[in-house]
Amino acid sequence: MIEILKLGDEKLNKILKRSQLDMTENASIVKEIVQDVKQNGDSALFAYTKKFDKIDLTSASLKVTEQEIDEAFETVDKKLIEVMQRSAENIRNYHKKLVPKTWTSVENGKMLGQLIQPISALGIYVPGGAAAYPSSVLMSAIPAQVAGVENIAIATPCNISSGKIANSTLAAAKIAGIKTIYKMGGAQAIAAFAFGTETVTKVDKIVGPGNIFVALAKREVFGYVGIDSIAGPSEVLVIADNTANASYVAADLLSQAEHDKLAACICITDSIELTKAINAEIEKQTAVLERKEIIESALKDFGAIVLVKDMKEAIELANTIAPEHLELCVENPESLLPFIKNAGAIFLGNYSPEPLGDYYAGPSHVLPTSGTARFFSPLGIDDFIKKSSLIKYSREALEAAHTDIEAFAHSEGLTAHENSIKIRFK
Repeated sequence: MIEILKLGDEKLNKILKRSQLDMTENASIVKEIVQDVKQNGDSALFAYTKKFDKIDLTSASLKVTEQEIDEAFETVDKKLIEVMQRSAENIRNYHKKLVPKTWTSVENGKMLGQLIQPISALGIYVPGGAAAYPSSVLMSAIPAQVAGVENIAIATPCNISSGKIANSTLAAAKIAGIKTIYKMGGAQAIAAFAFGTETVTKVDKIVGPGNIFVALAKREVFGYVGIDSIAGPSEVLVIADNTANASYVAADLLSQAEHDKLAACICITDSIELTKAINAEIEKQTAVLERKEIIESALKDFGAIVLVKDMKEAIELANTIAPEHLELCVENPESLLPFIKNAGAIFLGNYSPEPLGDYYAGPSHVLPTSGTARFFSPLGIDDFIKKSSLIKYSREALEAAHTDIEAFAHSEGLTAHENSIKIRFK
């Protein structure tokens, strides 16, 4: 059962303000871990892995061997391998359309342009431990490869009971062509990527989702390395009108709620009848789902059906929330698209559910959360490239502009700048 709210209700305000990054106690713990790994390298990395993941690591066992990858690949069900291969192809084809090209423009003795180059070394964090997320391997590594990144490494924690990385995760890495995989997780893995250790090679950028300790560690190391974004708990927002299928909407809300107890699951509708039907479906479907306890906790704390007067009000609220996933389960979803300002990924229509984006369609499922879709974008080609401006003037072109530049520099009191131009025309 999801609580039915109206604009201004206190629970809705709580959801809007929700962010796992506002936790000073965890932030101080993460800062200490990051500094320890920065100063003490492997010894600190191994100590925290032992403490948090109950795994004994050494410099010899930290990296997954090629034999381990091959053996894992052979154990995974062949049908799942084929599914992952098709998913990989979809991701690759989508991102190939987004690759920018170096360009130049020459006119009147002036050449301007932009040089596009991939970053040199990338670290991808893939959640692990209790669960396996091979989809995160594909969704992060393949766009980087399409962008031209040559040195890609993965960090993912081992399963506590087996002491090994999930076979499906290693199989996905093989499909993506990634050979450097470290058995490390948490804040210590982010620090190892950021600063390097005796065994872990330093990277230039870190991407990928993770828990609160991973998110806070990425914030801590930003500046030493680049990051994609600082991810919070997952979320879905469904805008539905009276044509929506209540069983579909309920299923999509539940698919998000099973992620964790902090997941937000919101439906905005102008139909009172639909709110009742959705709640009936939620009770029916939840009863047979495996992660029932997690789902019920997420729905209780961060689930809501918000009743609004019309679609205009629904869109205004959606833009305020700026959700990670936005589903438009309405009669004509394309008609709403021009009014959507803030969303990580937009799913149009009753047959474009959020899991389609999680696993298969092509766009990366690494998306901005906790309202950061107001200023962050989905993980994509732009996260793996650098852009350099190109400027070339002939003497004649500079001569035509030199008095303007000198006047500008003079106005700011930067006489050396002024002289740098003026000396060429004395």
